[in-house]
Amino acid sequence: MSDRRTRQDCLFVTDYFTRTPRKLNAFNSFASVELFHFHVPDDTVMAVWNLITFKEQGGTFGDRCPDHNVTVYFRSGAPPVINPLHTHFPRDTVVPGSSSVTLTWTLPNRTTGAFNVTSPLPGDWFLAAHLPKDEGKISVKGLYEECQYLFQPQLIVQRLIGIATLYPGYFIDQMIPIHNRSALYKVFIPSYISKVKVQLVNCSTRNKSGDSCPVVLKIRARAPPVHNSSALDCREWSPCELDTPLPAWEQWYYVLVERYLSNADVYFRIGVQVTDCSRPNLPRDQAPPSSALNMPQSFGMAMGFSLSETLPVADLPALSRNGSRPREDAEYPAVAQLTPRSDPDKCWPIRPTLRNELDTFSVHFYVFFGPNISVPPDRAAVFAINLMPVLDSGGVLNMEIKLNMSTVKGANVTVFGCLNHGMPLFLRENSSMKCESESEAGFLLAVNGSSNVTRLRIPYPQTGTWYLSLRSLCGTEHGLEACANVTAEVYLRSYLTPCINDCGTYGQCKLLRTNNYLYAACECKAGWDGWGCTDSAGAYSYGFQLLSTLLLCLSNLMFVPPVAIAVRSHYLLEASVYIFTMFFSTVITPYILTMFFSTVSHPYIFTMFFSTFYHACDQPGIVVFCIMEYDVLQFCDFLGSLMSVWVTVIAMARLKSIVKQLDRHGLWNLLGPSLFALGIMAVAWTVRTVRRRRCYPPTWKRWAFFLLPGATIATSAVALYAFVETEENYFYIHSIWHMLIAGSVGFLLPPRNKPDAKVTPLKRRRGCGYRLCVNEHEEMGLVDPAVVSINSVCTS
Repeated sequence: MSDRRTRQDCLFVTDYFTRTPRKLNAFNSFASVELFHFHVPDDTVMAVWNLITFKEQGGTFGDRCPDHNVTVYFRSGAPPVINPLHTHFPRDTVVPGSSSVTLTWTLPNRTTGAFNVTSPLPGDWFLAAHLPKDEGKISVKGLYEECQYLFQPQLIVQRLIGIATLYPGYFIDQMIPIHNRSALYKVFIPSYISKVKVQLVNCSTRNKSGDSCPVVLKIRARAPPVHNSSALDCREWSPCELDTPLPAWEQWYYVLVERYLSNADVYFRIGVQVTDCSRPNLPRDQAPPSSALNMPQSFGMAMGFSLSETLPVADLPALSRNGSRPREDAEYPAVAQLTPRSDPDKCWPIRPTLRNELDTFSVHFYVFFGPNISVPPDRAAVFAINLMPVLDSGGVLNMEIKLNMSTVKGANVTVFGCLNHGMPLFLRENSSMKCESESEAGFLLAVNGSSNVTRLRIPYPQTGTWYLSLRSLCGTEHGLEACANVTAEVYLRSYLTPCINDCGTYGQCKLLRTNNYLYAACECKAGWDGWGCTDSAGAYSYGFQLLSTLLLCLSNLMFVPPVAIAVRSHYLLEASVYIFTMFFSTVITPYILTMFFSTVSHPYIFTMFFSTFYHACDQPGIVVFCIMEYDVLQFCDFLGSLMSVWVTVIAMARLKSIVKQLDRHGLWNLLGPSLFALGIMAVAWTVRTVRRRRCYPPTWKRWAFFLLPGATIATSAVALYAFVETEENYFYIHSIWHMLIAGSVGFLLPPRNKPDAKVTPLKRRRGCGYRLCVNEHEEMGLVDPAVVSINSVCTS
């Protein structure tokens, strides 16, 4: 009996995948997005991404957080190349397409969305999510509870198990029962196949042949067909044959037979015929049975047995030795064999490339006997570039072709290149120069006498095999034709890089990771933007960069008056800290720094040192000067600022005894020690007020002309720093912060301590007595404190 397999024999299986919630960031570049990686199984007919977003603030639900839309991008095979700010891409860069969805808030602290894909491509899928670009406000950590937007994607897939397999060169009898709508099949297409033809013959209903076949035939590579797949209405064609020229190699093709609404079972015979161009000289009647199948190794002769030994006996008729058709006496054989056809005009030898890995996303592909390549006039030169799965999709694929003008001998020669993924596309003379097929589109390159160099960049390329086909054609009055006796020579360079041109002068190429997946992205500075930091629409001019650097650095000179006041008032400790904050000598080595810190007891000098050189290194443009690592300078600058506040407040306390001695971006890093120092000052002032029974400081002039102005200036500086500073106004607001803080120190430092009055002898009293005298040398610390002089004076 014949094999009557229908789609009802398949089993649906549901799989569920989820990822850990992550905090979303406002979009500035691709380095600020959150990337999620999923794997869709084979034979999937439906994929649903459940997108969950919720707010948090201070460990609780963020009901008071503003509603910011969340944008999610989807792409199969590689991360999506996105451009939400509509910036310009670098020259010679192609942008792969992707899908997106925007999530709006339906509840105060939670929203959900869904993204459905019917018959998704199997393999790697990537999701990129981000918040809208913010206004660039610089906030102080710890000043208020930050609103966090957390995003968690979940994937639910429904896949089929038990899809019927077709074998190239064989027909099988099939039926779609009345209660089923369609039947699904799949067939494996190996390399060197130039055309696939699906044939549906002997179509009938209720075992009676009719004038038309009430079915639609569809075919698609890698996944079950969808509404826009290649299709053919079999009611209008007899026999019903659906051709797919230039199919993808080493892929499964899915064939869908979908019936029209009727009240009858549909019977038909279906088969797949392939055009094999790898053996053009092999006669058709000499093709062995196993060679006609073109199956992967698990199906063919790899294990030592042929297909006739593995298929069920009922499904395979007797085959002759030469692989011809089965017996003619079988009226409706269950399986009929067809040998592959040869197509020598479309298949040329493919030259492999040598992969040389230098570093992460730094790979060079070398052509054997290259890099200079001869392109013959009568055929194409084809090269294969293999990108490793997952490993190579996070970089940039670069292609460069340069024509050697000395080899064309003055002829009007143009060398065309077609770069395509999955299978090579061949350019033919007297045709429009399009690098595309019915199902695939590639990238066209061309070099000639007027433009002998061309480049192509593909960010986040698809993994797998890329094919580059080179063909030289000569321009004539009839169009482009094959050249007669001219063999053009080109220089070919193909390589992977992390970023485009290493992000240029105004960008930094960052290597990022999401779970175990690595990818690279540019982070631009100085107002430059774009995928390769080449969009100068909002770029800062050189004069503006120089001005901002000078403002941030020279504003630290406002510490000179506080230093002079501190030195004049004998506050050497405070003066040393201010100098440390303002300047840093370029000749100090780490060893001298260690010696300096261990011997000098006045850390205030250091505050003035580091701030200048930190801001000289902290600039976003090219006006940058770094004398050491950025993190070291930043730490020392924050330490100096903290110590400046600390010693100033402690000096205001006017302590007689020595009572002086996180996240460096956090608020409490500065506020904690400052409040502690203010507490010490308040206690000291309170004690003096109680002892003297009057307010301390005692004079109203000290309050009116020094303390109140200094406190007002310091409060204004803190308010600017905490609430006004943004990325755009950082240069001048932070410079004003420098000047205000330094100016407040000049007002808040107390005056010089008055020396203690000398102890004078007591007035003589009448009578005889004794008087204890204190040696002045002892008070000055010039003699041993144990020596005490006692003078006895007796008067009558």
